[in-house]
Amino acid sequence: MATIFREILVDADVDATWAALCDVGAIHQRLARGFVVDTTLDGDHRTVTFAGGVVVRERLIGRDDARRRLAYAVVDDPAVRHHASFQVFPGDLGGSRIVWITDVAPDPAAPMFAGMIDTGAAAIRRTLAASR
Repeated sequence: MATIFREILVDADVDATWAALCDVGAIHQRLARGFVVDTTLDGDHRTVTFAGGVVVRERLIGRDDARRRLAYAVVDDPAVRHHASFQVFPGDLGGSRIVWITDVAPDPAAPMFAGMIDTGAAAIRRTLAASR
């Protein structure tokens, strides 16, 4: 299983960043505009539509408000195992630092996920900075 680790520095307050991140049904509006174009909720699952047309169903695994951590997994692709988490920390110089960790198998799928994560990280940075 491959692990993809990204830190995203955001020019936004920690509480505002956490609020946007855990509004799991509105990530297309509050967290990653342009990268995610739609999100729908169904209990502890969400369906996420990406700008390129990819649609995935995710299960929300855990939310820890005290640690500002959210975990989820893709559940609709039996050929790929995927689990990810976000955690929000105060930035060293202000703003927020988001740690995004994704585990994916098989290993050859990792570069495709890494590319999507990098595109998503840029969208998160832009969206949260614009929401200030």
